Amino acid sequence: HYDPKTRVLRLSDSVFSSKSVAALGVAAHECGHAIQHSTNYSPLKIRHAIYPVVSISSSAAVPVIILGFLFNTATLVNVGIVLFAAVVLFQLVTLPVEFNASKRALAILEESNFLSGSNFDGTSEIKSAKKVLFAAALTYVAAALVSIMQLLRLILLANNRRD
Repeated sequence: HYDPKTRVLRLSDSVFSSKSVAALGVAAHECGHAIQHSTNYSPLKIRHAIYPVVSISSSAAVPVIILGFLFNTATLVNVGIVLFAAVVLFQLVTLPVEFNASKRALAILEESNFLSGSNFDGTSEIKSAKKVLFAAALTYVAAALVSIMQLLRLILLANNRRD
């Protein structure tokens, strides 16, 4: 991952020591985050700004909601829902950051000629890298959708308890 506080790019051993298309894609993606940081990419700045609040709210949301339901306290439930909504907001802000880092990664790989040949099956390495990076980005989309659905479920549960 890219650590913006120390401006250091850290790769796992499996990524660092591999020459696979997937490993190059991951490394280039993380370089994309470093470039975002150096160019003051707005969504990244927003994500970093809200992170401290989200780090607290992500661990507090569910216990607060559970306590609210256990003690039949609508205020606690609502506070927990607001805390969980902050997590959802963070995940939504993360989407353009991740997609942009992947876009930058592909540009790095193409411009630097890291990938140009063909895979063992005859497909281009660039096409394979695009698939890997797109699949990785879809994990963030899936996480955001799950969180949105969970938030809606919590809101419905809270409204049903009031009725």
